[in-house]
Amino acid sequence: MATLYTHQDSNKRKTWALLAGFFIFIIAVGYVFSQAMGDVNILYIAVLISIFSSFFSYWFSDKIVLAMSNAKPVDFNSNRELYRIVENLCITAGLPLPKIYIIQDASPNAFATGRNPEHAVVAVTTGLLQKLDRSELEAVIAHELGHIGNRDMLLATLVTVLVGLVVLLADWFSRSAFFGSHNRRSGGDNKAQGVIMIVAIVLAILAPIFAQLMQLAISRKREFLADSSGALLTRYPEGLARALEKISSDPEPLRTANRATAHLYIASPFRAGKKQGLFARAFSTHPPVEERIKRLRELSV
Repeated sequence: MATLYTHQDSNKRKTWALLAGFFIFIIAVGYVFSQAMGDVNILYIAVLISIFSSFFSYWFSDKIVLAMSNAKPVDFNSNRELYRIVENLCITAGLPLPKIYIIQDASPNAFATGRNPEHAVVAVTTGLLQKLDRSELEAVIAHELGHIGNRDMLLATLVTVLVGLVVLLADWFSRSAFFGSHNRRSGGDNKAQGVIMIVAIVLAILAPIFAQLMQLAISRKREFLADSSGALLTRYPEGLARALEKISSDPEPLRTANRATAHLYIASPFRAGKKQGLFARAFSTHPPVEERIKRLRELSV
C-alpha cells in the first residue's frame, strides 16, 4: 500500500529522471546542430543567452506575478486566521514565514512563488477563504509550502533555461540553413554531412515541441510531489482531496489568471471539461484533478 513517504520519494525520483533525460536530450540536440552548422561555439553562446534571459525572471518573477494578479499583502492584524494557519504550518515544516497575499477573486485558488524559502510568497484568493473549511484551507497552504520547501521555483527556472536553449538552437540552425551560412564539407564527408543535416532539420522542427512537453511533464510531477508534501505536513490527505474537489468544480473563472501565470496555481484556473484526451493531458501544466484526488485517497499516513 502506498504511503505518503513512498509517494513522495517516487515523485522525486521521477522528476530527476525526467530532468536527467532532458539534459541528455539537450546535449544530443546541441551536438547535432553544432555539427550541422560547423561551429560548436554557437552552443556555448546559446547557453549564455538562455541563462542571462532567465536571470531576471528568477529574481523578479514574484513581484511580476503579484502585480499581474493584483494581490494585496496580509499581516497578522488584517487576517489573523490565515496568518496563523501559515505560521503554524511553517513552524511544523521548518520553513521561514513567507509573505502572505490575498487576491480579490471569487474563484478558489492559490499559488506560491519566490526564488527560495527565504524570499517566498503565498497568495490565496478570497474565494478560497470563503469556500473552504479550515482543514481544507490548511491542506492548500501546506501544498503551496511543499512547493517552497521543494524549491520548485529554482527547478522551474532551470527547466526554463533548458527549454530556451533548445528554442534558440533550433532558431539559429533554421536561419543558418535557410541562408546557407553553415560550413560545407567536401569529399568523403559529404554523405555524413548530408545525414547530419537531415537529422538537424528534423530536430529543428521537433526539438522545441519535445522540450515543451518535457517541461510540462516535470511541472506535473512537481504538482504530485507538492500534493504528497502537503499531505505529509498536515497528516490528513483527505483535506487536500476535498479542497481539490471544491476548487475544480467551482464554476467561477479566475479573472486574474492568464497563460503566463496559470502553471503556478494549485489547480488550473481555466475551467476545462472533466475528461482530458491524451493530447490535452500532454500539453497541460497540471495533472488531472481526478488523478490527484485518487492518489491522495489511496495514501496512508
